[in-house]
Amino acid sequence: MDYAKESLRLHEQWKGKIEVISTVPVATKDDLSLAYTPGVAEPCLAIQKDINRSYELTRRHNLCLVVTDGSAVLGLGDIGPEAGMPVMEGKCVLFKAFGGVDAFPLCVKTKDVDAFVETVYNISGSFGGINLEDIAAPRCFEIERKLKERCDIPIFHDDQHGTAVITLAGLINALKVVGKEMGKIKIAVNGAGAAAIAITKLLISAGVKNVTLCDRTGIVYKGREKGMNWIKSEMAEITNPEGLKGGLADAMKGGVCS
Repeated sequence: MDYAKESLRLHEQWKGKIEVISTVPVATKDDLSLAYTPGVAEPCLAIQKDINRSYELTRRHNLCLVVTDGSAVLGLGDIGPEAGMPVMEGKCVLFKAFGGVDAFPLCVKTKDVDAFVETVYNISGSFGGINLEDIAAPRCFEIERKLKERCDIPIFHDDQHGTAVITLAGLINALKVVGKEMGKIKIAVNGAGAAAIAITKLLISAGVKNVTLCDRTGIVYKGREKGMNWIKSEMAEITNPEGLKGGLADAMKGGVCS
C-alpha cells in the first residue's frame, strides 16, 4: 500500500479525525434546563466557590490539550501550525483509543516563547493536562519550563518525555538481557534536539555515568563554539566525561548507540 497516497485520500474523506459529541440528552425542555439555563448556574457557582470542583462538574477531569506551533512536525520540520493539525488530531485519536482520554488539538500561530506560553496559560483552566507537541528545540525547553512555573496542571512534552520514557524502558530491558549495569556502560546519542536531550537527562538520572551527545556538527563538548546554543552548553557540562571530540564514530567507540 502507498500509505502517503492512501492517507491523503482518507483525510479528504474523513474531513478531520475527531468530533465533539454531546454526552447528555437535550430532547425536552427539562433536559435543556438541566444541561443549560437556568440549571447550569448552580454548578457554575459551585466552581466559583471551589475551583477544584471543575474536575467533578465538567469534562476537565478527562480532557487534555494537544498543542503545537508547527515548528518541528513529525520529521517534516517547520511546516506551520495549520499543516501540523493532522498530526495533532492524530495524537488526540491516540489519547482516546489507547487511554480513554479526551483530547483537543490546538495550533498556535506564533514562534515567540512568551506569546505561546501566555496563550496556553490563559486557556489552561479548561483542561486537566497539557501535551506539548512538535515544538522545535531549544524553544520547547523554555516553553515547558515557563508553563510548569505558571500552570497548576501537568505539562508533558511528548518529544521529550514520551521518547525518554520508552528509551529508558528499552535500555533497562536490554541491559537485563546482556547482563550489564547502568552505571558501567557508555552511550552515544545521535542527535541533540528535544528528544535526545530529554533522553540523555533521564538516562543520567537513572544512573548512566558516561553519555556523549552528537549533533550534525559532531560531538558536543565543553568549549565548542560551532552549532551550540544554551541547552547544548548546559548538556556539555553533564555529558562527555572523557572530553571526546570528533564525530559520531568517535563517540561510538566502545559504547552503545542510541
